Amino acid sequence: MRYNRLGSTGLFVSELCLGTMTFGEADGMWGKIGSLGQNDADELVKTAFDAGVNFIDTANVYHGGKSEEITGTALKNLGIPRDEIVVATKGYGQMGEGPNGRGNSRYHIIDACKASLERLQLDHIDLYQIHGFDPATPIEETMHALDTLVQHGHVRYIGVSNWAAWQISKALGISYNRGLARFESLQAYYTLAGRDLEREHVPMMEDEGVGLLVWSPLAGGYLTGKYSGDQDGDGGRRAGFDFPPVDKSRGEKVIEAMRPIAEAHEASMAQIALSWLLHQKAVTSVILGAKKLSQLEDNLGAPDIALSDEELAQLDEVSKLPAEYPGWMFERQGEYRRDLLNPAPRGSKDS
Repeated sequence: MRYNRLGSTGLFVSELCLGTMTFGEADGMWGKIGSLGQNDADELVKTAFDAGVNFIDTANVYHGGKSEEITGTALKNLGIPRDEIVVATKGYGQMGEGPNGRGNSRYHIIDACKASLERLQLDHIDLYQIHGFDPATPIEETMHALDTLVQHGHVRYIGVSNWAAWQISKALGISYNRGLARFESLQAYYTLAGRDLEREHVPMMEDEGVGLLVWSPLAGGYLTGKYSGDQDGDGGRRAGFDFPPVDKSRGEKVIEAMRPIAEAHEASMAQIALSWLLHQKAVTSVILGAKKLSQLEDNLGAPDIALSDEELAQLDEVSKLPAEYPGWMFERQGEYRRDLLNPAPRGSKDS
């Protein structure tokens, strides 16, 4: 297991993170994603921690708060030292009645954070993330509220999830100009089956020193290969909850390219999809969600898969994004200036 810096901080997190969206017994959407009780959750947490995972992610809306409760209890049951685990959770979603029961207002965020602390049975949250963008609340208000949580010791670092690149850039500018805590990470969807993040977010994060935490790295199970063609995945998660959306015409080409690579490495399709993410410079940590211990154990083997340059090139070719404006104009107009930054070696025919 490798450990990477979280954004521009001095905090190091494991390259794999245990996601807890499957923790909690419930019906409806959450039940389709997973419905693990305390004993099963304890087993997953122990297996991940023993494998070197020091990072665990949850959210207040997962199973209506049950996920946080089970996560906190698991850490207590297993006796995991507080200084050896990085706990992340999220706030924004509907947790109360009325118009102020959700969103990124100071009113809601501070109360939501304190409620998460109580469910997690912790005195502080290591990474508190805003779970979505709130068009009704000024970004300035949200950043000041988050800074208050940091100054009061309830939160160590802050992050964001599911925001546009321009929104994150604006928030970073507000933090810089006003001396507030800044977003150190973005939790976002990024897979071989969906590389949209590379258009705006990845360049922004590399320039600003923001870390990337990947959710749904297997595209809701699609990249395991069990939903391709006429296969239905044996009633798996995607059969009952078809999310996140995948362009099947492009996705099939990705699956076809992954199969021989998986066979060559004697690895599962999931391991290849996860390994590709671990080879991406922008990625800080990949969040693993599992319903069964066998799934988690398989996923934990991904860091052992070293993809060759040729294999990475093959996967890049079938999964790369189609050219889109203004990207193709950047490519055309910036060629000469890029050559100045990266001159050919002396003595070569291009020098």
